[in-house]
Amino acid sequence: MDSADKKKLRARAHALKPVVLIGQSGLTAAVLAEIELALNSHELIKVKIRAEREDRKLISAKICAETNATLIQSIGQISVLNRLNPSK
Repeated sequence: MDSADKKKLRARAHALKPVVLIGQSGLTAAVLAEIELALNSHELIKVKIRAEREDRKLISAKICAETNATLIQSIGQISVLNRLNPSK
């Protein structure tokens, strides 16, 4: 994915609200399953990660590795993820 594609996705994600909130319990199997469902139905989602800065980076990387998603943008506690759904 090149920078022009990421720019278009960031523009589309601007109006979105976070669909998944990762809180005190951190990244659990249930949260990963919910992210999978959201990516399957929406392709482009926002995830709010309530943790320290370094932990947020690790959690975002783990989400991308587990779900085969691409991290489009990460600002503060909000991460924007994208994964194309081949059935759409």
